[in-house]
Amino acid sequence: MTNNELGERIALSPSQCSRRRTRLEAEGYIRSYRAYLDQQKLGLDMLVVISVTLATHNRDNARRFSQLINGLPEVLEAYALTGEMDYHLKVATRGLADLSKFVNDVLLPHESVQHVKTSIVLDTLKTFEGFPVHMPGSWHGDSTR
Repeated sequence: MTNNELGERIALSPSQCSRRRTRLEAEGYIRSYRAYLDQQKLGLDMLVVISVTLATHNRDNARRFSQLINGLPEVLEAYALTGEMDYHLKVATRGLADLSKFVNDVLLPHESVQHVKTSIVLDTLKTFEGFPVHMPGSWHGDSTR
């Protein structure tokens, strides 16, 4: 979005928008700009959530698993969790055959992995498009109202 377009949307001049954007970048609020690619047009027709339990719970095993995951382009997001499962992975593949290879040839044979539970996404109800900007009183359950 250009500074002219932004200025029109929020009733500021393009130069004011430029200064504010530059400040937000310098202060680290804006870390990068990204293009969101169409998953289906890239041939990645299957979105999967994979829950992983580690074989042993120690720092070295967690590090090995992290190194594995960070080297896999199929893994879009990965989260360490509390609770029953140790990790949740958001994975995109071209289809069931690729998913099977990913689980059976990559995840399960890895020394750090004990158990894998795979859930295929049937429909996406909401995707992340950026953090909301908090306005006082705008959050559900906000006690400052």
